[in-house]
Amino acid sequence: MTPEQQQRSLKNSLAMNKLEIYTDGGSRGNPGPAGIGAVVGDKNYSEFIGEATNNVAEYKAILLALTKAKQLLGKTKAKQTEVEVKADSQLAIRQLSGEYKIENETLQPLFLKIWNLRLDFKKVTFTHIPREENKQADKLANEAMDRG
Repeated sequence: MTPEQQQRSLKNSLAMNKLEIYTDGGSRGNPGPAGIGAVVGDKNYSEFIGEATNNVAEYKAILLALTKAKQLLGKTKAKQTEVEVKADSQLAIRQLSGEYKIENETLQPLFLKIWNLRLDFKKVTFTHIPREENKQADKLANEAMDRG
């Protein structure tokens, strides 16, 4: 999708009070040097997060994306917006959707932060997607790891 198409898509989505977010996180070594990437509408974000596991990176990517979405939309617009978070981490998506328990103590505080951030939006859903549909977020996460 070209930047112009992304911008039009974002404007159309926001006019309908819907926002799609793509996220990815990864580490080299698990745990190892980790990076996160997020596509929020027409904006791309990536961060090197230091030493982490793949699962922690996936959660931090979702947390970053929802935080940026709230900032971009503003408090009032966020409350009117339905957000769909798309990621290729089956574990994170199923945990955040309530299908799996979170037994890893490192993930529990990240889960709570995401859970609380959900309240700032009209609705937040989590959708598992194949890795092939998440190329931009994956690229951003890898670029972050390369910078680390």
